[in-house]
Amino acid sequence: MNDLQAHLIQRLQDHLLLIYDGMPLNISHADLSQQLITEMRLEQCTHIPEQYANHWSEKDAIVITYGDSLLNENEKPLHTLERFLDTYSDDILNSVHILPFFPYSSDDGFSVMDFTSVNEALGDWSDIEAIAKDYRLMADLVINHCSAKGQWFQNFIQQQDPGKEYFFTASPSDDLSQVVRPRTNPLLQEVETAAGTKYVWCTFSFDQVDLDFRNPEVLCQFARIIRLYLDKGVRIFRLDAIAFLWKQAGTRSLNLPQTHEVVRLLRTLIEHAQPDAVIITETNIPNRENLEYFGNNNEAHWIYNFSLPPLLVHALITGNNFYFKQWLMAMPPAHNGTTYFNFIASHDGIGLRPIEGLVSPEEEKQLIDTMQSFGGRISWRSLENGERKPYEINIALFDALKGTVNGEDEWQIERFICAHAIMFALEGIPAIYIHSLLATGNDYHKMEHRGHNRAINRHQWHYPSLELALNDSSNHHSRVFSALKNLLKIRQAQAAFHPNATQYAQHFGEGIIAFWRESQDQQQHIVCINNILPQDQTLLVSSFNLLQGEQWRDLITNEVITNTGGHSITLAPYQSMWISNV
Repeated sequence: MNDLQAHLIQRLQDHLLLIYDGMPLNISHADLSQQLITEMRLEQCTHIPEQYANHWSEKDAIVITYGDSLLNENEKPLHTLERFLDTYSDDILNSVHILPFFPYSSDDGFSVMDFTSVNEALGDWSDIEAIAKDYRLMADLVINHCSAKGQWFQNFIQQQDPGKEYFFTASPSDDLSQVVRPRTNPLLQEVETAAGTKYVWCTFSFDQVDLDFRNPEVLCQFARIIRLYLDKGVRIFRLDAIAFLWKQAGTRSLNLPQTHEVVRLLRTLIEHAQPDAVIITETNIPNRENLEYFGNNNEAHWIYNFSLPPLLVHALITGNNFYFKQWLMAMPPAHNGTTYFNFIASHDGIGLRPIEGLVSPEEEKQLIDTMQSFGGRISWRSLENGERKPYEINIALFDALKGTVNGEDEWQIERFICAHAIMFALEGIPAIYIHSLLATGNDYHKMEHRGHNRAINRHQWHYPSLELALNDSSNHHSRVFSALKNLLKIRQAQAAFHPNATQYAQHFGEGIIAFWRESQDQQQHIVCINNILPQDQTLLVSSFNLLQGEQWRDLITNEVITNTGGHSITLAPYQSMWISNV
């Protein structure tokens, strides 16, 4: 055994000691460490991961999509997706998050029946590998639960392996009053098994049964799954619903210490197997709790900036930056080796838990009411006292920004582009949901057909129709698509937009969102100024605090900004400016 392997074994044993502290196991920590090494094929480990390395840059931008968001006759959807990326990404979208592409029984892929194969309706592993060859591939590790219709759970019912002891069970008499729920259905499901009646834990739905990581074999199974995904080209692992992983009666069963330690262990395994691989935690929870998943630079490389979507939408519909700016000033800069994953739309809704403690109840209600007036729907969760509370707003972002709290207006496209200009300029890596990239609106037909609110923002494009739309510059799909790609192209060339470049808020009144970015070598400075009102705003250039003796220009319009005397600039409604010294 060489020194590197001894180091890895010791790290794994340290993780396991904390995860299984005081628990009786049928395997020693040393043997379990060796088994994990074997599953991950780390016997010949040749490196120690660099804890503070940034495996990303300003050139990175990610598109989020289902494998079947684009449909074409007589063609597998993954082929169609690859063709779209090759034809339209223009080397600007260099990464792609394909939402769960495995066989599933519900929840549009997040109730996985088989973690080791590709849904035949989408394609096969060769299609995944082809995309991974040209784009950095992000995939979901749906680690908290699996399908009740999958083989593991069927084996649980028959009390056979593998699966016999894979699922978390509890008693209706246990103290479950503190458990935090993202849904309104009962937590426990009664199931008849070959060993009698069991009550299985279902955080999300009765078709999504929670796995029991108290059983080390479950951990080993996921080590095998991770190794497979690495072999197929996955380089970004999205840990779905990770905050709910470890359960314990009498607690919130959310963000428990063992959950954080499992994340640290997975990072250790993945980094030793693939030095440039990245972990991202999907934790749709209040902002402070979300930030904890950075750990001490030893948990997630990236965390979702979950507070960004609701706060930015709120600012744009109210024309008031107060809550957004308060949040921006309070966000800690990410250390090298970690960064934020910025998004303002996704396959799910606009989460409301991430603004708990950040926005007043009255402002939250105004946000909800406005979104409903624009065709949005509300999904709910249960509280400890049995009451219901809004959990997320389900709406396509393009329709969410069709107006303000005063109603619809003519600035929808400009407001929508402004939202993305803000997101693209913020510290972190930008991720664009495909239906934002294409300015897709609410899909009421699909929502009614599928019977759940989230389907409102999961449209499926007929590919020939999409090509016609993108090739016609007169429609909003083409205009938005071109504008967003242009912004990304500009962003890609700016060192001050590195995900870890310095950022701090600036102050120009409630109708302006502004912040300063500075490259890590301190050579480039960009003032990002965004008008969030439906009318012109004029600002004195002297108030920007631009460095004297340097040439400044707006990167978006290429307009030279005169930094002397009493010069001013006028921003049109929802105009954004990236004023740079180089």
